[in-house]
Amino acid sequence: MKRLTETSMIAALLTLLLGGSTLAQDRILISSDWGNVTAELADNAAARALAGMLPLTIEMDDHLRQEKTGNLPAALPAASRQREFSARTLGLWSSGDFVIYYRNGRVPSPGIVILGQIQGDVSIFDRPGKVTIKIHKE
Repeated sequence: MKRLTETSMIAALLTLLLGGSTLAQDRILISSDWGNVTAELADNAAARALAGMLPLTIEMDDHLRQEKTGNLPAALPAASRQREFSARTLGLWSSGDFVIYYRNGRVPSPGIVILGQIQGDVSIFDRPGKVTIKIHKE
């Protein structure tokens, strides 16, 4: 029994040491003339690819009074999609369409890739018109 416990502890330690970066979420800062928010990126290939593109500047348009959308400089890899989203969700509509949702909702098929969750007050984006955002690693 003692040997099994030691083996389990060694395996857990190796997992933490070798795979620790997958346990820690990447945090980003999204800034604009309207205010700043931080977000935690999701643990998927698309979010990791987004983090690798940073820093970015994206011009965002208002869409359906629920989200701001803008084009990324390059496509992100595919990841699982879902149709439901909540306010504060960072998403990917098509492979290069970055979205900040400031209201709850649902999208048609095939859905969105979840890129992360904003930690701050997303209501700064709840206004008509364009806004330019800058995204940096925090």
